[in-house]
Amino acid sequence: MSEHLIDAIDDVLPQTQCRQCGYDGCRAYAWAIVMDHAPINRCAPGGEAGIKALAEVTGQKELPLDPEYGHEVPLEVSEIETQNCIGCRKCVAVCPTGAIVGAPKRLHGVITEWCTGCALCVTACPVDCIRMVAAPFEWTRDRAHAARDHYRNKLARERAIKAEREAKLSAQSAAEKKKALLADILSRVKK
Repeated sequence: MSEHLIDAIDDVLPQTQCRQCGYDGCRAYAWAIVMDHAPINRCAPGGEAGIKALAEVTGQKELPLDPEYGHEVPLEVSEIETQNCIGCRKCVAVCPTGAIVGAPKRLHGVITEWCTGCALCVTACPVDCIRMVAAPFEWTRDRAHAARDHYRNKLARERAIKAEREAKLSAQSAAEKKKALLADILSRVKK
């Protein structure tokens, strides 16, 4: 039962993955609401409408947005000031949906349609070349679901890259062990 409730809560969250609620993304917040009884009023991007939806799904009473976790503001998206971008990729690493693209030490850009407005890139940028601008679209449930898909796809890519690295390291370790064993055997044969 609790997994279905977590899914239902996750479904009404805005999927910005901004972490303003104090949890590592929308799914983690949904889990915390169900399992840890976290309050339903910590999602600033969802705002009043989001709290109302969470109250309906959970059967809890509506609460005002807790100001400790942010304030409801109009949707904004990231924009990179091209003249100042140094291509450090720190923004790419923190972007939850893969909306920021660019090669190392080259200009980066934002795929505006994928940007959730989480602003995690703003604080990660060491040269302060990212600013938030008014979004050219409304945040809808379809956009939230697409953002969740982008987020999950990025996580899957990161897990695959990590697994590949670990496999290479493991293979190197095995090869080095084999080489050391062979050297040991040869040294004994020569004696």
